[in-house]
Amino acid sequence: MIDTMEAMPGYGLAAVQIGVGLRLAVVDCSETRGQAIRLANPEVLHASVQLREHEEASPNLPGVSAAIQRPRAVTVRFLNAEGLLEERDFVGLWATSVQHQIDHLAGKMYFDHLSPLKRKMLIAKAEKLGRRK
Repeated sequence: MIDTMEAMPGYGLAAVQIGVGLRLAVVDCSETRGQAIRLANPEVLHASVQLREHEEASPNLPGVSAAIQRPRAVTVRFLNAEGLLEERDFVGLWATSVQHQIDHLAGKMYFDHLSPLKRKMLIAKAEKLGRRK
């Protein structure tokens, strides 16, 4: 999964995005890369009240993106690469990406956080871009 994530633009990848029906995700928001965190069965235990806006996108809907507000920091419990239960705090871009991947594992996309009108416009734009190819 890490190799696949590195081959795509972005900071993370959920297994369901590549057709694997497991609750697995990888995230790497480090500046130099190579610091990927593997998360199995991740769940958010705590989310900060303070929000952070970030332009989000997904290779599942190429060519479009949207500014999404999410908690600036989250505490997540997951099984790590060694199979041990771990709780870790994520802040900033790391928190955004982890939440984005957990959404994928729950069957949600980033645009589900938009108003119905903005979501409709974003999907219409993606469909229009898809027809151009």
